[in-house]
Amino acid sequence: MSTTDFWDPRPASNIHRENANALNAQRKRVLRTRCGEDLARGLARGLGGNREVIASFQGLSGEVKPSSLTVLLPGGGNRALPNPRSLCFFGGALVLFDPGLPSPIQSQIFQDSITMAAPISTVAESKELRGLNLIAAHSHIRGLGVDADSLQPRGTSQGLVGQEKARKAAAVILQMVKEGKIAGRAVLIAGPPSTGKTAIAMGMSQSLGSDVPFTMLASSEIFSMEMSKTEALTQAFRKSIGVRIKEESEIIEGEVVEIQIDRSVTGGNKQGKLTIKTTDMETIYDMGTKMIDSMTKERVMAGDVISIDKSSGKITKLGRSYARSRDYDAMGADTKFVQCPEGELQVRKEIVHTVSLHEIDVINSRSQGFLALFSGDTGEIRSEVRDQINTKVAEWKEEGKAEIIPGVLFIDEVHMLDIECFSYINRALEAELAPIVIMASNRGQAKIRGTSYTSPHGLPLDFLDRVVIVSTQAYSADEIRQILAIRAQEEEIDVSPDALALLTKIGQESNLRYASNIITTSHLLSQKRKAKEVSIDDVQRSFRLFYDPGRSVKFVNQYEQRFIGDQGVVDFTATANGDAMEIS
Repeated sequence: MSTTDFWDPRPASNIHRENANALNAQRKRVLRTRCGEDLARGLARGLGGNREVIASFQGLSGEVKPSSLTVLLPGGGNRALPNPRSLCFFGGALVLFDPGLPSPIQSQIFQDSITMAAPISTVAESKELRGLNLIAAHSHIRGLGVDADSLQPRGTSQGLVGQEKARKAAAVILQMVKEGKIAGRAVLIAGPPSTGKTAIAMGMSQSLGSDVPFTMLASSEIFSMEMSKTEALTQAFRKSIGVRIKEESEIIEGEVVEIQIDRSVTGGNKQGKLTIKTTDMETIYDMGTKMIDSMTKERVMAGDVISIDKSSGKITKLGRSYARSRDYDAMGADTKFVQCPEGELQVRKEIVHTVSLHEIDVINSRSQGFLALFSGDTGEIRSEVRDQINTKVAEWKEEGKAEIIPGVLFIDEVHMLDIECFSYINRALEAELAPIVIMASNRGQAKIRGTSYTSPHGLPLDFLDRVVIVSTQAYSADEIRQILAIRAQEEEIDVSPDALALLTKIGQESNLRYASNIITTSHLLSQKRKAKEVSIDDVQRSFRLFYDPGRSVKFVNQYEQRFIGDQGVVDFTATANGDAMEIS
């Protein structure tokens, strides 16, 4: 039986009337091959809308064994039901009788199956744009993995492994951020490469939640021809400061009973009446042209629970009422059922909006500034505009209308900033509206960009005085093994214990990033030979195909004369034994 032969249990009149005959014929064809001629005719009539067929099965005798009912799944294959008295339709799939059964079937079991049959659920394709859920380097991190009360880090939790001291320090900072007790501070996460500096920052962003602003910035992003360095840093700072604005609005909320629309024959203005109710009262409202257009745009119909903002006229469709849940035999997967509201129709609600200072800057910087939020073309914003916004936000704060939320600005590879940027950050941290700045650096003694001075971590000494430093240590072999196992699980790859041990050894001798990268390439090689899991041979082949930095440096040193040097000179001398990379 092909997937197109699925038996649709809905009445033919509720689908497409023009296809009713074809559907009934299809039902008969499917049932005839499964249940026999007489039973097929009866079932086709009964499931076509006439339920009187149940009475005709009274008095039939026979036995139905537990293995006699089979579910034909939509994706192919079948599944035996352990209880023959269970639902006739299992997850929208068709329950078929075993062809080996005799035609007479016990009436009570058949009647129970029909009575208990659940309506078929349709899954419509969503036309909404979906986000890119790609597997990134830190997509497995869900938080800092610390205890909420004691802030004590757990060994392996929320995707983070090891680095207990650094995670606890980050948790303390995070707690102070949530309580609003700290702002205008700078924290430096310093450590060797592949020790989890960015992972800790990602864990902090996940733990903060969506209400607290968190901005990630790479140092090289501020060097642009379209915008000055100080403007880029200013925008990053103001993106990391949130404003929680509270306002009260009058809302009409209830279940739509009836919508009447009177359209003029001459094409004049439309008029209409909206009947809306709660569990306690019912009211009729007159609607104008704009409200009718909004209702049509939102596809509001009787039975919908809606919310109307009286100040702006915005209509929000909350869902369908539970009382109307049986109006249709089939509904879309996105249909949501809600309870009919109680009490008064008109209520006052406090609505909270959380925006960043940068968004307010962009909207007020030009006549149609809100469009720049979507295009990203914000350009330079004048300091006068920002001063006016700061004054207005301060007034809102005094009146209790707004609340300042200091967020977090994370600057990765901070040693790539130059001396002018560090000077600006020094001043910005002392401002009244300043976020917490968290930086990461993998440098030891390094030269400060724009100067000839050498300083620890590539940061000026006067800037280091204002910084709290958190250090990360190299991972142990057991921690590397746990991290690689988490990465394999995130990428849905089965790795054998021997292969995982070899990957751990590679991560120790080379680096963790390289070992994590060849998990994917090893998986591709295992798929070529149709294996269910990555074996040690797949890892060895990937190791031979793709060089790690250590072997690449060794290769360059061995054949240095064949590479173009600093002076643009390359030695094209004759090779020996026909090897293009062997120097005679």
